[in-house]
Amino acid sequence: MLGPEQLLILGVAGAIAIGIIIFGAITSRREDLVEARLGQIDSDLNDFPEYEEDDAEGADSGIDEGRKLLEPINNYLTERRFGKNARRRLARADIKLTVAEYAVAQVASVAAGFAIMYLFVSPGSIAMAVVGAVIGYFVPRIYVGRAINKRLIAFETQLPDTLGLWVNALRSGYSVLQAMEAIAQDAPEPTQSEFQRVVQEVQIGIDVPDALDHMLDRLDSPDLDLVITAVNIQREVGGNLAEILEVIGATIRERIKLKGEIRVLTSQGRITGYVISGLPIAVALLLMTVNEQYMGRMFTNRECGWPMIGLGLALIGMGGALIQKIVDIDI
Repeated sequence: MLGPEQLLILGVAGAIAIGIIIFGAITSRREDLVEARLGQIDSDLNDFPEYEEDDAEGADSGIDEGRKLLEPINNYLTERRFGKNARRRLARADIKLTVAEYAVAQVASVAAGFAIMYLFVSPGSIAMAVVGAVIGYFVPRIYVGRAINKRLIAFETQLPDTLGLWVNALRSGYSVLQAMEAIAQDAPEPTQSEFQRVVQEVQIGIDVPDALDHMLDRLDSPDLDLVITAVNIQREVGGNLAEILEVIGATIRERIKLKGEIRVLTSQGRITGYVISGLPIAVALLLMTVNEQYMGRMFTNRECGWPMIGLGLALIGMGGALIQKIVDIDI
């Protein structure tokens, strides 16, 4: 039977997790409404259906009440280095959370990791609970990082076809903005949503170069940087933009093909790095579960155990980083 201390830890972790779900749902609804309004900014306001206005008003009132508690925290964190980095990463991952909600998500993940280890995996063990808290701290960061990489890879894979569509539109007599509107309608995700944002920003008065720079900030793609540079130069000095984009598209297509071949050739090295880095930690966790007293001395002995743990983690990190550096071939 769970004791009072264990019930308290479990209750706090559950309350934080429920709060994250509620605020995440509210924020997601808010972002959807904003995008819908921007998408129709150039249309006649009288054409809006009546139920959309009512729905927006109801959602706005719920947002004001639901986010009031986190608003001061969000304002404080946004001005700090952590908040700026978190906001940039969330934008690149296209995750509809504020900085405060992301911070609370990390706290909830830490509390959940601590509670799971303390209550279920190794009941009563503070050492294992601390390990769970550390793992919980990195879970949101890993999730956001994977979302960023997945989105960036998808965009860069679609970029040659996007440039082909852009070139065809320009040769058909479209302007640069009209060509981007065509991409925003016909391209797959995430290219479609990114160009929709560019078009929407231009429609509300932002210059085309600034809107393209905003897209580059969200994606941080060297290939996209090359495309935007070509577009900006063409706007300043003129030239055949369609021909330039066609050459860039062919270059990017060959680079993607070469990257795929290199990734196949270096796959064994990457897997080796993952195994070498994760195996010692997995064995340590297994021993803590099987015989806590045996491994517990590593955590209780500050003179010998703690330096050994620190040195082991440092060597594991150095080895994994070295292997990844070797197999990471930049093109």
